[in-house]
Amino acid sequence: MDWSEETNAALMESIRSYKPACDSVPAARVLLIGPVGAGKSSFISSVQSMFYGRVVNRAMMGSSSSSSAMGSSTSFTKKLQSYQLYSSRERVDESMALVLSDMVGLGETNGLTLHDTLAVIKGHVPEGHMFNACCPVVSDTPGYVKEPSLAEKIHCVVFVVSGLEISSYSDTMKSTFHQLRELISALGVHQVALLTHVDKVCPKTASDISQVYKISSLKQVMVQAGALLNMPLSSIVPVKNYCDELELEPHTDTLLLRALDHILQYVDLHLRDQPATGQKADRAGHTRDTRE
Repeated sequence: MDWSEETNAALMESIRSYKPACDSVPAARVLLIGPVGAGKSSFISSVQSMFYGRVVNRAMMGSSSSSSAMGSSTSFTKKLQSYQLYSSRERVDESMALVLSDMVGLGETNGLTLHDTLAVIKGHVPEGHMFNACCPVVSDTPGYVKEPSLAEKIHCVVFVVSGLEISSYSDTMKSTFHQLRELISALGVHQVALLTHVDKVCPKTASDISQVYKISSLKQVMVQAGALLNMPLSSIVPVKNYCDELELEPHTDTLLLRALDHILQYVDLHLRDQPATGQKADRAGHTRDTRE
């Protein structure tokens, strides 16, 4: 990892100026999926904080005591809610080509189902839809999108799991993850995983987050996350969300930027696999193939 300010600035500008690898798609659409309290909403707020230059809570989320991985079994987010990202608080009229979507956490007794999750990814579910296991999304659901365009579909799925809870997730949750992975992969949509709360897993990372890739106990947690999700270690990205802080911290930003860059690479890989999708210049101005 390069933790320099120059690399941070380059990554931030690269993501700010990002354009999807398909002309018919104005913005990359990324769906966050994870158990209650894993940090989906916190990640969205943390990303926006980084670009705003100050800590904000744009994505609605519970308090650290009620919505942390250790504090609640009830998801604060109850509906499909998408957040258009902006490059800065001064340039609110200039949106970035990235939309992060949040929805009810896995594990709710009356919330998200495999059927509804796939419907979201396929682009059928309208914005603001309130999930209810007793009322699955069907063709006569109000606002149902019958023939979604590529721009309305999800281009990458991000699983969010808490490093504090890795050993506590049930076999049922593990089975749900594996089923989702198979079904989503069958749709041709790539997946990444965010490992949150890494600063709380080890005291060394709490005082210096740049140690995250040097601590063997954290690597073991990442390996456990890979087994939980049936994902290779290269797809597990550690992040630290802004929760209790009042000021931004450069190394925390670095992890968030690396995560976004990783996600956008998989978005482009998916878009390039679509019929009639030609190659497009990357953020450095060169034609690239993200399969490398």
